[in-house]
Amino acid sequence: MQVFGRMDQACEMRYKTMDSPLGKIEISGCEQGLHEIRLCGSKTPDAGPVEAPTLPELLSRPEEMTEPLVQCAAWLDAYFHEPEVLPGLPLPAIHHPVFQRDSFTAQVLWKLLEAVKFGDTVSYQQLAVLAGNPKAARAVGGAMRSNPVPVLVPCHRVVCSSGAVGNYSGGLATKEWLLAHEARLSGKPTYPGVSHPAGTWRGAQAGTPGPQRAGRN
Repeated sequence: MQVFGRMDQACEMRYKTMDSPLGKIEISGCEQGLHEIRLCGSKTPDAGPVEAPTLPELLSRPEEMTEPLVQCAAWLDAYFHEPEVLPGLPLPAIHHPVFQRDSFTAQVLWKLLEAVKFGDTVSYQQLAVLAGNPKAARAVGGAMRSNPVPVLVPCHRVVCSSGAVGNYSGGLATKEWLLAHEARLSGKPTYPGVSHPAGTWRGAQAGTPGPQRAGRN
């Protein structure tokens, strides 16, 4: 993923709304990159994962969207329907100030995107270690709340060390649905009610602990 430009000048924004198993999703951005993914939450997710319905508006009229929005729409379509192709898809550039600042929040969000893959989870404490500050688990929680592009930057994969699912800006039911959806399509274990992490976390850096279930650090 790339981050282009600065937000010193007003951007010419474009918007796209699409259906999803979680209700409406709105994506917004400019020519330089993606600004936000909003989970509008017009319906409550089912308790467990189900076959994701087709997103009928997802790629319609692409001539009205910027390239980052087209890429984001394609990525979301694959996320819900064909996650095995995600590694081969281009990630949209992000043009949001949260990702452009030299801050712990930006560092945490980039590390989350890099290290915690589809079907895996990581605890707040583990992510703080990966981001270079083992004592900053609470700050990691704040970084998750500041994430402007949920699902793409997967803050739903960050769980409590106790094994509890933890908070989520899109609501607990949405977080549980995303974890169960990923567990089902990745073939990794999940638990009734998603009361435990849906997958395992694999250290992405040399010297990090070996595979372990998130929340057992």
